[in-house]
Amino acid sequence: MNQRSYNIFFHLHTISGIIISAALFVIFFAGSFAFFRDEIANWQKNKEMPAIETGITINIDTVLDSLNNTYQLYGRDIEIGKHYNERRIDVNLSASKDSTASEESKKGAFFYLDTNTFHTYNYQESYTLGEFLYRLHFFAQIPYPYGYYLSGFVAFFFLFALITGILIHWDKIVTNFYVFRPKAKLKTIWTDAHTALGLIGFPFQFVYAVTGAFFMLSAIMAAPNIFFLYDGDQQKMYEELEYTEKPEALSYEKLKTIPSVEKYVTNTKATWEDFSISHIHIHNFGDKDMKVSVEGELNKKEKFTGNGKIVYQVSTNKILSKRNPFTETTYLDGVKNVLYRLHFGDYSGYSLKIISFLLGLISCFVIISGVLIWLVARDKRHIPEKKRKFNKWLVTIYIAICLSMYPTTALSFIAVKIFPFADKAFIYQFYFICWLILSIIFICKQSLYSINRYALLIGSIIGFFIPISNGIITGNWFWKSYSENLFQSFFIDIFWLVLASITLLVSFKIRKNQYKTFNSSKTS
Repeated sequence: MNQRSYNIFFHLHTISGIIISAALFVIFFAGSFAFFRDEIANWQKNKEMPAIETGITINIDTVLDSLNNTYQLYGRDIEIGKHYNERRIDVNLSASKDSTASEESKKGAFFYLDTNTFHTYNYQESYTLGEFLYRLHFFAQIPYPYGYYLSGFVAFFFLFALITGILIHWDKIVTNFYVFRPKAKLKTIWTDAHTALGLIGFPFQFVYAVTGAFFMLSAIMAAPNIFFLYDGDQQKMYEELEYTEKPEALSYEKLKTIPSVEKYVTNTKATWEDFSISHIHIHNFGDKDMKVSVEGELNKKEKFTGNGKIVYQVSTNKILSKRNPFTETTYLDGVKNVLYRLHFGDYSGYSLKIISFLLGLISCFVIISGVLIWLVARDKRHIPEKKRKFNKWLVTIYIAICLSMYPTTALSFIAVKIFPFADKAFIYQFYFICWLILSIIFICKQSLYSINRYALLIGSIIGFFIPISNGIITGNWFWKSYSENLFQSFFIDIFWLVLASITLLVSFKIRKNQYKTFNSSKTS
């Protein structure tokens, strides 16, 4: 590569990286914890399942009977789904299509149903710290759609930074990978670590940049298609993409008896081996034109992307359509499922989750090291003092906001365990207020050494108290959880003990004299 091209790519890599650095750190840090969303949710609510369940296992007829006691179901479309490995299932009731129905029945409803107690919870009540961290990694806390678009554009520019980063190292990509000089000056250490860890994490980061941009910017990418291919009919486009189903008209002829929906679920399970049910759609409940659609997927070890579906006509007991997950996976299914599988890392158990978590933290380190390299490169005598002060203040703010996430997250784990009433509002207020306070404290310290060391030290100390708080409050000490096969509770406790031990060790390895390269660490 000639010098001019190298300079262009280098500056593009630097500018794109600096612009998105803080937002990208939040995405990767929160996203790393989001791999354990289900474990965190069950640990918080103390609703551990003794064994890992796959798909919907509860009797659907029992669920429908329970719902009928509260809601008039005739003429409604009912969707029952299970997206996560929890006791609860999602229930979505459409407004009744019956024009003679009561005003109450003409209102839709969405809630979660506990499959053990049959208690229902709205979204606010069932909100967990796992859900919060999962949604934080794509900025869902920012009003829709701005948070989604922001995370999507960050992912897009991150993809740009990854490609330009590879290009500027291309000529020496092998030799630079093996170079590490731990006794050199700090900028050299940061540069070596940034290059080596960046190359190690490149495939992981590339996949998440592509899939993240796809998920969050899909609405923008789809907008031209709505107008040019579907004449502005958004519903039709979503039907063809199989994100929603075509609404069915009501015949106004009530069935004398409602047949068992569970038998259709059982029949679908028995049709294919290792097939688990994920969604059940009931169209026009109680009507002559009532249809039941049962969807699911094969065991991920059996087939990476194998979605199946059978649609039944209730009045005739006939199968209207059938999609074999072994042989009839469409191109559309393949694309969507592969992207989801790659992004969520849910196809290879805990081993892949742990590896993905570690790669996510490595990505956080690459981001931080890139920012510090940028600062040192601009802390030269020929640069005006005013610009140097501004650069140091900017980096101090970046690092303070990023690293204060660790103690804030650890403290939030204890908070949701101490306060069992913790709902969406509580988690929002607690997390963001603590994050703001810690960020301000670290910024006021004006020392990169202090921020790095004490963020890790404080987070580690709090992290050690997480399994202790769980044991005191619930009695589920990690050794007891292990003996009783409560693996999710055991995993979260051990996870924090290991993570806190590592970060505590790292905090003690940080030496103040290492930061003399930053011209006294102070921004003033």
